[in-house]
Amino acid sequence: QVQLVESGGGLVQAGGSLRLSCAASIFSIGTMGWYRQAPGKQRELVATIARGGNTNYADSVKGRFTISRDYAKNTIYLQMNSLKPEDTANYYCNADLFGVMYWGKGTLVTVSS
Repeated sequence: QVQLVESGGGLVQAGGSLRLSCAASIFSIGTMGWYRQAPGKQRELVATIARGGNTNYADSVKGRFTISRDYAKNTIYLQMNSLKPEDTANYYCNADLFGVMYWGKGTLVTVSS
């Protein structure tokens, strides 16, 4: 069983920045990533980072968000800059352990206009 603990959400004005963190309870995690779900919408991919470091971003966040990974701490980060009101959502950490997907409980990001 993998536990994922997110932190770093909050309220920020448009144009501001936030940094999300997600700590995993075990090593040997494969790809990790961030997804988000806004009220009334489906959960969508934000960014992923493979164990080897390859990254993937949703078009809507390219150039504004950066995903990174600290292997020693089993932690990933999402640096979010130039935030927009449409970035408002619950952000969920995701981890792939040998084909089994695990999810964190989410952290709320609210961007005011």
